[in-house]
Amino acid sequence: MNSLFERGVIFLKLIKQIWFLYIILLIFLAMTLIFYIYSINNKQTHLISIYSNAVFHLRSLFSDDEKSRSVEVDNARIQEIELDIPLIRQKPKLARGCEVTSLAMLLQSAGKPVSKMTLAKQIRKVPYIQNGLHGDPNEEFVGEMYAFKRPGYGVYHKPLAELASRYLPNQIEDQTGKPFVSILDQLRKEIPVVVITNTSFKSLPKKSFISWQTRKGNVKITFHEHAVLITGFTDDKIYINNPLGGKNEELNRNDFEKAWRQMGKQAISYSIPMRNK
Repeated sequence: MNSLFERGVIFLKLIKQIWFLYIILLIFLAMTLIFYIYSINNKQTHLISIYSNAVFHLRSLFSDDEKSRSVEVDNARIQEIELDIPLIRQKPKLARGCEVTSLAMLLQSAGKPVSKMTLAKQIRKVPYIQNGLHGDPNEEFVGEMYAFKRPGYGVYHKPLAELASRYLPNQIEDQTGKPFVSILDQLRKEIPVVVITNTSFKSLPKKSFISWQTRKGNVKITFHEHAVLITGFTDDKIYINNPLGGKNEELNRNDFEKAWRQMGKQAISYSIPMRNK
């Protein structure tokens, strides 16, 4: 009797183990099916996009505001977008004014009717070279902006963000140093982004860069430096308003991101203030 009972217990344990393995197999098959469907509906899988979507969904779970939760979930589903932002060209009036021209497009998209020429006058400036030291683009616009007759360079994110804050107090977001997904998140909200890149929109060889000695130390620069307004993206493309080119120019997303990283991951955008209930 005891032997029969023990065999029954062993049989029940075996059944439980088999059932457990069956559950694991079902979970594995379900995950495989989900991945297969996802792969079909997308040209390629981007881990950054998946991470971004997960963050949006987690935020929605813990948000107290039902309307905010709905918007965030909807934004997370946006995998491509192309904004309709009027193009402003820097030439012929601004030979080296790509940064303030891009900033003018950004501010006008926020409802601030400021011109590139006004911003060109207002941006802080420094001589190209003075007492043996070059100007620092991290602090001011370096050299001549209006013509190529005299030497000049450009300006980086900090002075641009400070100037933009005059028109959008407490709204300007200097996203420099943040991952590229932060730019995509802004675009999902239908807000464009100014970035510092280069004229080829691809990673440059090391020989394209030189080191300048400034009042605050050495600064790495390239004379291929350029600024544009990002207006959209897909899985593998980036759209830009190019002050030296056209509206919503289509570029390779991977190449563009590499060029942006090489220039220090500089990016400026703005936030839309929450309305009082």
